[in-house]
Amino acid sequence: MNFVDDDSDDELPPGWEERVATDGSVYYANHLTKNTQWTHPRTGRKKKVAGTLPFGWERVVSSNGEVVYVNHEDESTTYTDPRLAFAVEEKEHANDYRQRFDASSTALGVLVGRDLSGRIAVITGANSGIGFETARSLAKHGCTVIFACRNLSAAEEAIEKIRTEERLNIADNCVAIHLDLVSLASDGLEMTFQVNHLSQFYLTLLLDPLLILGSRVVIVSSESHSLTMDNIEPLTLSPDTSRHYWDMTAYNNSKLCNVLFGRQLAKNLQNRGISVFSLHPGNMVATKLSRNWWLYKLLFAFVRPFTKSLQQASATSVYCATAPDVIGVTGVYFNNCCPCQESDAARNDEMARTLWNVSIDMIKNIFGSNASGLDKKLIKPEKYFIRRNFDESE
Repeated sequence: MNFVDDDSDDELPPGWEERVATDGSVYYANHLTKNTQWTHPRTGRKKKVAGTLPFGWERVVSSNGEVVYVNHEDESTTYTDPRLAFAVEEKEHANDYRQRFDASSTALGVLVGRDLSGRIAVITGANSGIGFETARSLAKHGCTVIFACRNLSAAEEAIEKIRTEERLNIADNCVAIHLDLVSLASDGLEMTFQVNHLSQFYLTLLLDPLLILGSRVVIVSSESHSLTMDNIEPLTLSPDTSRHYWDMTAYNNSKLCNVLFGRQLAKNLQNRGISVFSLHPGNMVATKLSRNWWLYKLLFAFVRPFTKSLQQASATSVYCATAPDVIGVTGVYFNNCCPCQESDAARNDEMARTLWNVSIDMIKNIFGSNASGLDKKLIKPEKYFIRRNFDESE
């Protein structure tokens, strides 16, 4: 991935102005010479804006022909197209990348100026923590968000919280469904592995037929994936006795599985125009992760003043799911909204293939060799997962 120059080069010389053509292309007007051009006068690059105005904005033509932009959220008006603030450079190569966000960025900050109307996101664990902030941020910008949660009432309460907190009635964009990622534990699998990896793996297979050109699969991993195993074996992934088990190791291993899964999935989907990203949200973020581990409770309490807020921890997930910067990119690991190199184990293609095959075998052992999704022909989700069906009117 190539990095281009920073935003300091983006300032216009005196006498220049940015404008937007009808097709969304940005052009530059020189008021001194009365000339226009398509390339930036300093960088020589071209830009485009999103095809739609930011969520809540409207373009109005007055009776005398003047174009005015109205922000219905705060009732302000301007003569400047608000999309210009978020114009994106046209890339020479798909992997060209300019870092516009960092560790202090928030999910809502990443989405400033974006209208996600018509987009649909399925978010597991959307009732709390990073999942909730991700869901709230996407919904606030017009995205239809499916809160896929084990506790349906908790998901509905989360949606109601959004309804009471937000000025715009964005809760209308939110739907709660029951999604149980824990039930596989009753089949003898270690809880952390099956919740963090295997259930997510199978859910993705079930949703595969619904993924279209331009869809994105975003997998939340962790930097702790580097503190892990160096081989893929069923006993390592899901220990059968306490002698082979330590909860911290199980968590780290599951996070490596996330990155390896993303790596192999990206390869499998690369010819369909579907992007796959894995990411690190932040260190020791205040989520419910620590509720069952006394050591984590102690560590979280100690480092909390120095860690990201939930809004900051959600930024990279939202970035990977929506940013125009990464169109055409896949199989990349992100940290702080920036592509980063994974551990040696996470870049091991053989381990990624092995994990995929072992995961398929585990699903077959639970549901049988004809389980939905294994032949890429989904039909209806198994009883362990989505337990609410939508009729055509929904």
